[in-house]
Amino acid sequence: MSQSSPFDGRRAGLLLHPTSLPGGYDNGDLGPEAYRFVDFMAACGFTIWQTLPLGPPHDDLSPYSAQSAHAGNPRLIALEPLIEAGWLKPDGGPNAGEDGWTYRQRRLSEARQGFEKASRAQGEYEAFLAQHRSWLDDFALYQAIRAAQGQSAWADWPPELRDRHPEALAATRQQLGKSIAQSRFEQFLFYRQWAALKRYANERGVLIFGDIPLFVGYDSADVWARRDCFLLDDEGRPEVVAGVPPDYFSATGQLWGNPHYAWERMRADGFRWWKERIHTQLTQFDLLRIDHFRGLEAYWEIPAGAETAASGRWQLAPGDELFRALRAEFGRLPLVAEDLGIITPEVEALRDNHGLPGMKVLHFAFGGAADNPYLPHNHVLNSVVYTGTHDNNTTLGWFEELDERTRAHLFDYLGGDPKSMPELLVRCAFASVARLAVVPMQDILELGGEDRMNRPGVADGNWRWRFRLEQVGPQITRHYRHLLELYGRV
Repeated sequence: MSQSSPFDGRRAGLLLHPTSLPGGYDNGDLGPEAYRFVDFMAACGFTIWQTLPLGPPHDDLSPYSAQSAHAGNPRLIALEPLIEAGWLKPDGGPNAGEDGWTYRQRRLSEARQGFEKASRAQGEYEAFLAQHRSWLDDFALYQAIRAAQGQSAWADWPPELRDRHPEALAATRQQLGKSIAQSRFEQFLFYRQWAALKRYANERGVLIFGDIPLFVGYDSADVWARRDCFLLDDEGRPEVVAGVPPDYFSATGQLWGNPHYAWERMRADGFRWWKERIHTQLTQFDLLRIDHFRGLEAYWEIPAGAETAASGRWQLAPGDELFRALRAEFGRLPLVAEDLGIITPEVEALRDNHGLPGMKVLHFAFGGAADNPYLPHNHVLNSVVYTGTHDNNTTLGWFEELDERTRAHLFDYLGGDPKSMPELLVRCAFASVARLAVVPMQDILELGGEDRMNRPGVADGNWRWRFRLEQVGPQITRHYRHLLELYGRV
């Protein structure tokens, strides 16, 4: 973790999840193209690389509902370093009819066999297992049982496995030993490759900015292994679930379905679960965003089984106690509060009392009154300004969907014309007084709405966007170097 604050001076960053990199199979990974991306950033003058959460996703590939708060996504493990290490032999790529993920899984299994025949990194592997035992053993067992149960959620497993009967778990560890070993090995590879990439980035002046979803997925190793930390019934079913209340955008609110925390239980042991979670993230990132920050002041609690979020109620959360406990444990907290939407004075006080920067999103700035907090003249130093986020359309796609009134306000405020988009908004972000300006890679490449990363509320087709190397040439590098120097962000 960097000793100086990322907010000590003006910086600029790019928002790009590693799965969006070129190279790899089905998705980008931590191989050579990740290093080339760092080189591109450094040449431009960008000093922050913001990613989405790195946990192993479910079949929808959403990084915001992962199978673990600690584990890394095996889809991100690059094969090239395994060949270089001698653990894997080169081949011709996927077989006929074999998709990228199936191919990668097969090759990772072959790499474990090659690794076990070698001796050079065995000590490093054993040290990794010991260092991460607090979460890794449960995660590897969860993954193995889940696969053996046809990828069904842990709540649907046989009761003796669902409820973690010691005798049943001991027998299962024997039966599924190879699968458990494979899962541990893949986590070793992920952590090893991620640490190497982060080290490479830091040596070139690029800090890594991660993301923590406030809630964890119900079907996750975290909930299965620590049911006492969540509001669940005797069979492990949620008593209440997370979401947000009805608002201007939705008459019924949003029903997310994540289990809520048993805050009284967490308070009793000094928030140990949260300390372990933050510790893991601080080994992987220099800076962290807390998604849905307002839920640490008060959260919307919806009865399990409700059809909409409208029947929920507000419940207070011990956010102030939590942050004081985390600061006592870690000292300075390199955190950013995702404080978008309708935020109360109490949430602002929690953010400000702990010195956390908030977010300003320019897509939300135009079409209203002069007191809109996202308009540049209302920005503050201790904040992060974005053109848009992973949940927004690209800036060009956003602009093309604007009504005439909002377009008129945009150009009245910033000058320019339709031909100047999306760079007009990118320059606006760079010009802001906010210490950090972050731009999605799609806006750097001036891409339209067909290239957005996520469409909230749409179940299929998200989290798959990728760019190509030929889209990033010397002209873009020179241009952004100039802009970042112009706005004092180099």
